[in-house]
Amino acid sequence: MKPENQENRLKTEDSGEEENESPDQRYEDRDDELSPRPRPTPKPGPGEHPLQFNYAVWFSRKSPGKQSSATSYNQNLKLITTFASVEQWWNHYSHLVRPSDLTGHSDYHIFKEGIRPMWEDTANNKGGKWIVRLKKGLASRCWENLVLAMLGEQFMVGEEICGAVISIRYQEDILALWNRTASDTVTTSRIRDTLKRVLNLPPNTIMEYKTHNDSMKDNSSFRNTDIFMR
Repeated sequence: MKPENQENRLKTEDSGEEENESPDQRYEDRDDELSPRPRPTPKPGPGEHPLQFNYAVWFSRKSPGKQSSATSYNQNLKLITTFASVEQWWNHYSHLVRPSDLTGHSDYHIFKEGIRPMWEDTANNKGGKWIVRLKKGLASRCWENLVLAMLGEQFMVGEEICGAVISIRYQEDILALWNRTASDTVTTSRIRDTLKRVLNLPPNTIMEYKTHNDSMKDNSSFRNTDIFMR
């Protein structure tokens, strides 16, 4: 799949237009019997710098007026690409629409390959996420800083990081970093401190944490969070 097609497709989705069937839907890792052949596992090319983990890029956009549910969310998730090296990431990233240029209720998700960006996924269901709310206009820079820190293993917490999400909303944009074990307070605190450093957040920044179990209970990603200030 050529990167240029990824950009055109994202722009089409963000404008509210619909396609009958996108290549993302054909390769999506679904459990139903109609799912065709899976996307091949990415491998670093000759001379490329391999990442410690392979990653997948997902895109989702909520249709206006539709009730949110696990089923509708799953159907809206579209797998854009996978990558295994620094060079592959930059090649794909250079053709993606920047978060600040997206409109409406849109999300980018970058997760380790094999982890679906859903609360119910077995890698996520005992975990949670750190949340940082951004003023409009800061999403692209902060998203790039967060992704580079995640791919570069700057959080130093082993396999605890699952993935990152940038959520574009009408009044604000929201960064979220997902981890596996919400009950491990030492690790979640280390993730928080590193997140503040890589984003260069002021000392009095309010950060929020929410377990995925709580999200499943109230069907909300960002409401009813635990608030921390340092």
